[in-house]
Amino acid sequence: MLPTVILIFITVAISGQPEGRSVQNFNDGWKFHKGDIPDGPKTGLDDSQWRAICLPHDWSIEGPFSRENYSCTGYLPGGTGWYRKSFVVPENEAGRKVFICFDGVYNNSEVWINGNLLGKRPNGYVSFRYDLTPFIKYGEPNLVAVKVDHSLYGDSRWYTGSGIYRDVKLITTEKVFIKQWGVNCRTTDVTPEKATLTAGIALANETGHNVIVKVVSTLMYGNVPVGKVEKRITMGSKEESVVSQVFNVENPKLWDVDKPELYYLVTEVRSRELLDDIVTVVGFRTIKFDPEKGFFLNGKNMKLKGICMHHDAGALGSAVPKEETARRLDILKEMGCNAIRTSHNPFSTDFLDLCDEKGFLVIDEAFDEWELPKKK
Repeated sequence: MLPTVILIFITVAISGQPEGRSVQNFNDGWKFHKGDIPDGPKTGLDDSQWRAICLPHDWSIEGPFSRENYSCTGYLPGGTGWYRKSFVVPENEAGRKVFICFDGVYNNSEVWINGNLLGKRPNGYVSFRYDLTPFIKYGEPNLVAVKVDHSLYGDSRWYTGSGIYRDVKLITTEKVFIKQWGVNCRTTDVTPEKATLTAGIALANETGHNVIVKVVSTLMYGNVPVGKVEKRITMGSKEESVVSQVFNVENPKLWDVDKPELYYLVTEVRSRELLDDIVTVVGFRTIKFDPEKGFFLNGKNMKLKGICMHHDAGALGSAVPKEETARRLDILKEMGCNAIRTSHNPFSTDFLDLCDEKGFLVIDEAFDEWELPKKK
């Protein structure tokens, strides 16, 4: 849980149009159908007999087991599945941006809003988002539909699962906003006496006019402000810009596997009112590899004592709640583990956040196969 003072920065208006960024958990209230449906994206489709579910969801783990399935899938099926959800964006949010964010869908997902195709994402492990704004009906029901095509399910050397197996969020902002993954933090010159944090904040102005905005970033350690930087810029209509802000931190508390010290960078974009805001987790540390002496963390020689971890969790399949990931990491910590190699793909943001909090180094793989595929 974020410190109380940070939560104060994340402002939501009690009445009238919301201020800043609104992030809504979008996991509840979905309907699911196993099998292909030609009219799946259509708003007029009768889905009253579809199964009601909450995300995350993995239909493969539900079975049935069969000798006809592949050993690499745990003899469980793949196939095609459809998800649909009806939701309302309040009228007082008209004029704001609306995004839907998927942390992971396995695989070949296609997403529609009110019958309009937003895009296709073949990869099953990377997160992605779509802009719903042009198609939203404010104050009325909207329908999001997702097709997941895992019919070619012998596509991996390990169990992948099938479906929307990670979290989904609905985000609304003003039309001047921080872009997706728009806060980039880099720490340099890190010593026990001082450190430098450079934050690059990517902004977009999707209004039809020039705007003057003030970007205010506050670095926090717990409830204590460590530094504050402000910068005022003018952005043209439909213009994007990157604002650089630098913090010089005295006597930084260094992140270590035994004492994972974390800071929080609270970034606000303001005009006459709050336009957008986001909190980014930051840590100060140094890493070095020496061909003769090995790995060093904060100047201390250290052995990486770790494991390779796949993203599934036994009977839960690939739909693993954050609480279960935390439980597994706690067990690994008790065993003396200090590093994890993700096998063999990007893991969820929940996993990475927990590793930051609990003191695990992570070798986060991108792909299992770069040039030549494995012979199945």
